[in-house]
Order: sequence, then structure tokens, then C-alpha cells
Amino acid sequence: MKLSRRGNVVYDEELLGKFHVFKDRLHAGKLLGEACRSVLGGADYVLAVPMGGVPVGLMVSKALSSKFDILICRKLLIPWNREAGFGAVSPDGSYFVDEAFARSIGLSDRDIQEAVEEQLEEIRKRNELLRQGRGYPSLEGLRVVLVDDGVAAGYTMTAAVEFVKSRKAGEVIIAVPTGCLDPLLKLSRHVDLIVCLNIRSGPWFAVADAYVEWRDLDYEDVLNLLETRG
Repeated sequence: MKLSRRGNVVYDEELLGKFHVFKDRLHAGKLLGEACRSVLGGADYVLAVPMGGVPVGLMVSKALSSKFDILICRKLLIPWNREAGFGAVSPDGSYFVDEAFARSIGLSDRDIQEAVEEQLEEIRKRNELLRQGRGYPSLEGLRVVLVDDGVAAGYTMTAAVEFVKSRKAGEVIIAVPTGCLDPLLKLSRHVDLIVCLNIRSGPWFAVADAYVEWRDLDYEDVLNLLETRG
């Protein structure tokens, strides 16, 4: 690992532009945790975006000796393309929309509101299953590290950033194993620091391309991880 810094973005020079650099999410989390410990020393909270961010976040939390929780934000999905998004929503119901993109593909105000309501219901469901319906604590003055398994468009992470700022976090840091350059640069304007080991650029980006072993995680996977952590 050869960490470098440009502005407020820390990355691994040896992993720039490379594919399949992590065995799986746990391996990625271990390396990311080592990088975060080197750069940060410690943190008050690690908040992981489920589902894929949970194994990564658990490893980062262990490395930083920090409290751990799950932050459930959801991408707003295009009705006719459920793999793509146009914004994201937070647990408190606040949301943001990439207005220019949404209008360019013909989304109406009703389409947007229906997408928000759909994902708020999913957030409530996940909060019951993964967090026993608990609310989120005040983060006032705390150093908070937001973790996911990667940043593609950056919508979900943007919602996460806005949420922790609304909880008065003192310092907001994004830590991800892999990310697309342009969204990372946009996010960097709104946080104190980004740690992203594997930065890639270009017109086509998939988080999965950073991993040798990749699959979607389900509730059982995440609950087992949380139980193992104790």
C-alpha cells in the first residue's frame, strides 16, 4: 500500500485504475481499515451503508476502535430501469434529486414522489430488521466515518453525508475501497476527507469490478455479520 493525498482525497497509488484488486468485501475492509488507521488514528463512529457496506464497515470500525452502526440510505430508482438511480433518500425522509438528469429522462414530479415513498418504506423495513427500529443518535461534535463497498454515481453517499451533517457531526469522512473519480471529486467538496484505495475513471464504472468475489448480500448475510461481531 502506497498512500498519497490530493486535496482532501487519500488513495493508494498502487491501485489506481486497476481491476479485481480485492478478494472480497472483508479483504477490502481490512485494507481500508489499515489505511484509515494510518490517516485518522481513530474515529467516534463508523456508519456503514447496507447491504454491501456492512462487512467493509465492520472491518474499518475494528481498525479504528470506534462505535459501529448501520446508516440506511436508499437510491431513488428509475421506474423502467431498476438498476439505475436519479437521487437518494435518507432515514429522516429528506432526499435529493439529480434534477437535470431526472428531467432529461422524462421523470415527472409524481414519478419522483412515488420513488421517494417506495424507498422510505424500504428504509423502514430495513431499520426494523437490521436495527430493531431504533432511531439515530445525535452525532454532535463527533468524527464520523461513512463506509460503503464503493462509490459509483455517489447518490447514496451524498444522502448519507447530508444526514450526518443534519445530526451535527463535527467531522465527516468517507471511506470506501473503490470509487469513480468524478463522483468522488464532487463528494469531496462536502466532506472533510475521503479515503478511497482504488480510484478509477472512464465512462463505465462498476463497483463489482474492484472485487474478485462479488455477490449481492441479503438480510441473513448482514444479520450473521452483526451477530458475529456481537
